[in-house]
Amino acid sequence: MKKITSLGFTLLALTPFMASAQSLNNILTLIGAVGSIINRLIPIMVGLAILVFFWGLVKYINTGGGKGLSDGKNIMIAGLVSFFIMVSLYGIVNFAGSAIGINQNGVGNAQRPNAPAIPPQI
Repeated sequence: MKKITSLGFTLLALTPFMASAQSLNNILTLIGAVGSIINRLIPIMVGLAILVFFWGLVKYINTGGGKGLSDGKNIMIAGLVSFFIMVSLYGIVNFAGSAIGINQNGVGNAQRPNAPAIPPQI
């Protein structure tokens, strides 16, 4: 009963948003802002993965053996795996976007595809 009541209040609170759903300018602006933030974070995350790899390498080299050796190896593997996953996903997304025909120059520059329409009656 508690879940149904909270769902009802949530839907009631979202009613003004559903009434103005035909205006997508705010949503497109939000998507553009999130996209620009993500585009700025990608090089930082790749740089952090490379730094983690080199930190593991230094830790691997500087230890005389034992626990530090395996810790360094684990850190290097984590850095390589994260770097590989980020670069692979970035490449797959760019390949899929170019295969579909999405403009890769930026979020704001992307052209919207034409929606199918019903031909006019003669």
